[in-house]
This record gives sequence, C-alpha cells and structure tokens, in this order.
Amino acid sequence: MVKQAISKLTAYTPELTLAELKQQRGLDKLVRLSANENAFGTSPKVGEALRAWNFTDANRYPDSNVNGLRQLIAARLNIDPATLVFGDGLDEIIQLLSRTLLAPDDEVVLTRPTFSEYALHAAIEGAKLVDVPATDAGETDLDALAAAVTDKTQMIWLCNPNNPTSTYTMRDAIEAFLAKVPERVTVVVDEAYIDFVTAEANPSALALMSKFSNLVVLRTFSKAYGLANFRVGYAVVAPALASTLQTVRLPYNLSSFAEIAAEAAYKDQGFVDQVVQTIAAEREKWTAFLTEQDVTFYEPQANFIFMRIEGAADLAEKLLQNGYLVRTGLGDEWLRISIGKPEDNQAVQQIVSEFLQK
Repeated sequence: MVKQAISKLTAYTPELTLAELKQQRGLDKLVRLSANENAFGTSPKVGEALRAWNFTDANRYPDSNVNGLRQLIAARLNIDPATLVFGDGLDEIIQLLSRTLLAPDDEVVLTRPTFSEYALHAAIEGAKLVDVPATDAGETDLDALAAAVTDKTQMIWLCNPNNPTSTYTMRDAIEAFLAKVPERVTVVVDEAYIDFVTAEANPSALALMSKFSNLVVLRTFSKAYGLANFRVGYAVVAPALASTLQTVRLPYNLSSFAEIAAEAAYKDQGFVDQVVQTIAAEREKWTAFLTEQDVTFYEPQANFIFMRIEGAADLAEKLLQNGYLVRTGLGDEWLRISIGKPEDNQAVQQIVSEFLQK
C-alpha cells in the first residue's frame, strides 16, 4: 500500500517540449523564458570534450565518486574534496537530504514562495511544513524564520537568490541568522543562482562553513554553466554528513557524459563570466523598463524577473501567441520571466508595453 504522505501528493506536470508546443500552437518560433535556463547556451568546449570521449567505454559504469570533477571543484573553491556530494541535478540532492535527515513529524521551515521541491520531499518523508511569508519586498524574512524554529525543527531551507522572487539575502545577514539557529538544525542554502549576484563581491555562504557545521550549500551546473540537460548538482557539507549522504546516495548517479560535460564547462570560466555580465546588463534594462511602466516587481539578483501585472494570464497568452513562453501559476497575477537574449528581452518588453497601454 502506498504510504499516506505520498498518496496525497499531486504529480509534477512538466512543460511540453518546445517542439510539441510549437506544433500544438502552430508557431514557427518559440523561445522558452519559463524555466530559467541559460539563453546563451553552453561553452563550446563542452562539445569538444564530449566528441573526444572514447565511446568504447559506454559499456562500463561511470566513476561513482566523480573524482575528476570533484578535484576541479574542490581546488577552485578551496575545500576538502570529501565534503562534496554529487547528484543527478539538485533535485536528487534535495531528495537525498530530505530522505537522510527527515522523519515523520519533523518540522521543515521555509520561505513562501520558494522552490517547490523542498516542500515536496519534506511531504514525502512525512515532515510538517512551516511556511514563513516573504517580506513585502519579496525578501526572505530571516527574523521570522528564526522565530519559527521549535524543538521539532530539523531543517531550514534558504534559496538564495530565491526562486521565484529573484531576491537576494546578503551573506552577513545569513551569518547572523545561522548564529541564532540551534546546531542540531540543518540549514540548507541553495545557491543555484548565486553566479548571477551583483549585490556584493563574495555572495556565497561557502565562506561560513568553517563557522557552522550545520550549514549545507548547494550548487548546480544547470544555470550559469548552461548544462540543464546534463543534470549535475552538488552539495558542500560537513565531513560527517557527507559520509552519511554517500551511504544513502545511489551509486553511479552521474553518467560519464555528465561528468565530462561538467568538467569542460567548469574549466571555461571565461564563458560563465561573459554570460553573467550579459545577464546583469539585461537585468538592469528590465528593471528600468518595469520602473518606467510602473509595474510591481521584486528587486532581482538571479537570471529572471518576478513581476505582478493585472491580467497576467492574458499577458502570458499574448506572449505565447508571439512565440515567448513565460511562467505562470507562482502567485496571483504574478509572472516569472527568464532573462533571455537582448533581442528577445526587447521583444517581450514591447509586447508587455502594448498590453499595459490597452
């Protein structure tokens, strides 16, 4: 019999592929600005590395320890390689942490709204969700999160920058928050979008790990590195927890293809820097446009904008008719729009402007 916690869940419904949606809508062009993907693609060095791979090894299992990528990341981040745990995208890491740390009736504290996978896997484990609303500015309310901690709290999720709001919490504020949290409570800082932050020079919470043994930091190759299709994510955790997670983790969870692609992408930091700079420049244009149009939005630090427009569903439909897919359903009259190429951003802004003038 299916356990009760799972029987109540609603299945995730993925978007149609672009090819399927184009055919369904009779569109010649369709740009997906709904999934926060890297509109500028992937480093060309990834393709070169994959083409050089010896396909005669395809019948062999991959390196379960992901040693090549492990050493690259550890060297760049100046961390112990043993503190790295790899997953089939951050989705698997989120699942792994929840499976390892949560038991029925444990409490999980998180911001509302935030990435839905945190709540999903807490629910699967039978844990209780404690939602703390974001501030009026769409920011994570650290004081309220700290106040929500009880004797039953096992885990706190901080998505930084937060998805879907795109808002960022300064590292000093996170450090002060961690000082208030009991050491027995695991605090997970999901930095999927940290590469896009311009609010401060060294935004990552990784620098705080030497002070707080209960801190876990997540990173992904899906966003700035443009490897969403390859599903490579990782956690940086204290050594004791890393050992436990490695025990629970499925073996061979990353293919050789995925590791080769991630290694090549990680070595090409010039490509990442160029993407980040372009996104930051386009983000500024977006905020200037929305301010001029008197549209409510949260101050963004990721590669997407979260905005409130009356008639959001109608606007999303209008954008789709013109070949642009954006994200709905994340809040009443709110849209999340990924920052795309300059020409696409300009086209979307023109459609938004025309919609608002009606």
